[in-house]
Amino acid sequence: MNFGEKLTTAWKQACFYLRLAPHARNFLPSGQGSASTLMELRAKENADQTALLFKDRSYTWKQANAETDRWANFFEGRGIGPGDSVALLMDNRPEYIFAMVGLVRLHAVAALINTNISGKGLTHAIQISNACACIVGSEHASKLDEIRGTLENVPTEMIFEQAEETATDLFTGLDALLAECSTDRPEATLPKGDAPMCYIYTSGTTGLPKAAIIKNSRWYAAATLFGRGLLEVAPGDINYVPLPLYHSTGMFAGLGSSLVTGATLALRTKFSASNFWSDVRKYNATAFVYIGELLRYLLNQPATAEDRNHKVRVITGNGLRPDIWTTFAERFQIHEIREFYGATEGNAPTVNLENRPGMVGRLGPGQSILRCDLATGEVLRNADGFCEKVDPGETGLLVAEISRTAPFDGYADKEATAKKILHDILAPGDSFFNSGDLITLHENWWISFADRVGDTFRWKGENVSTNEVAEVLNDAPGVLESNVYGVVIPGTDGRAGMASLNCREDFSLETFAQFVTEKLPGYQRPYFLRLQEDMRITGTFKHQKVDYRKEGFDPTLVSDPLFFLDGETYHPVDQDVFTSLQDGSRKLR
Repeated sequence: MNFGEKLTTAWKQACFYLRLAPHARNFLPSGQGSASTLMELRAKENADQTALLFKDRSYTWKQANAETDRWANFFEGRGIGPGDSVALLMDNRPEYIFAMVGLVRLHAVAALINTNISGKGLTHAIQISNACACIVGSEHASKLDEIRGTLENVPTEMIFEQAEETATDLFTGLDALLAECSTDRPEATLPKGDAPMCYIYTSGTTGLPKAAIIKNSRWYAAATLFGRGLLEVAPGDINYVPLPLYHSTGMFAGLGSSLVTGATLALRTKFSASNFWSDVRKYNATAFVYIGELLRYLLNQPATAEDRNHKVRVITGNGLRPDIWTTFAERFQIHEIREFYGATEGNAPTVNLENRPGMVGRLGPGQSILRCDLATGEVLRNADGFCEKVDPGETGLLVAEISRTAPFDGYADKEATAKKILHDILAPGDSFFNSGDLITLHENWWISFADRVGDTFRWKGENVSTNEVAEVLNDAPGVLESNVYGVVIPGTDGRAGMASLNCREDFSLETFAQFVTEKLPGYQRPYFLRLQEDMRITGTFKHQKVDYRKEGFDPTLVSDPLFFLDGETYHPVDQDVFTSLQDGSRKLR
């Protein structure tokens, strides 16, 4: 990095922190920043400006605040007050926002349920929040009806159905009840900054989702970071949010940015790659939020003359992989990409303000990357019992020291909270948040995401990063998207690589095999392939790996076409091949 680049970097960093500084007092537990107080502020300062766009509906800030009061009065009339939890199970819509902020107004807690879970997972998510009531969108009423008998704390009379289009009549309808409620401000004191505001659930890629506690101070800090620090939006800007509001990026970078700055929020029910750019043009969006795989889906759409016909100047999100970063920026002419890193519940956020592809920012104060077993994530300790930090070019476990200015609020489940805290890491008595992520350290403290702990596996004595291999496979001819994981073969040491592929019609196994043998060393090659039309993902657009690992290459469990690499050629996996690999009569070469 030359002097000019260093000066530019320092200037960007300084401007970033200057934008946040005036709001810093509300980042701490004693601050008064909350979604409720900000909604009221917007209703006073930006009363007649557009707050929210959804389909053909539009709300000013004054109208949005009035609807928030209506919902708060509805909840209050049902006996819901400070500390009570209410589960929200619905797709994006204005009512989601009014309900959530209305609960904050009463100092109650909104449990933002992932709409993709059902059965035992749904029961678990609601139960762990200790919800006493539930608002369900009609589109999800049937799966809630299936598990209503398993909900210990939510009686049927406290489940209310909100219909965007057609009601199911499985639960008490809301429209008539809300119409009876006043839009006057309910009696409530200012919320405390350290009070819980909502629960946001982990993706559930490694088991049942955990309910992360989001306090008012944390929400305000994140909303300010995105609204003023990364997107730099203001009244007149329109931020398009196709991500679900139960997702931290949709909640913080979407709703939070608008409430903090007064920018308009343009909301979509669910992400649609085919309708994305028409929405952006319809709403005249100047910004949008993303998850990395979402941008890959946009790139996989056929190119059109309208690709650059938009007003978007800046986007923010995480998970944008380096293999598509530059291609996306050039095709759609978006050059202000503000990539960030940070777990919903974590205390180790980083931001990339310099559009450097593949980087999630620079290692910050209190953050360390520790030497660990890359396959298990277990930290390695020296003779003195403490951990050591990695050197540039190495990969390790990202941790962040827990302090007053970098707290870890944990989960609704205290046992789950305890498991995420590491003790006596660099000095006696210290405590660190375990991110569960493997991060690579580069020169000048730049860092990049390597893999999730548990996803990296060992094969032929080498550690295999599923993320690294997937980036290579995504460049293979005919491949739209890949998901890499390790599968067990009895009698072998470690796990063999397997890739689930979503491919174009021109995909060729022969060409792919040639690509794999040329681009990847033996230990990194996917020895098994699963060809799919649609990839299985979580509600937060992360690849599902747990179920894939369980199903492996067993043709009795997998209906998709399966293949295995024999030398330099892929052959179909049938029951005979599967059995021979299981009993050891056939060996992988």
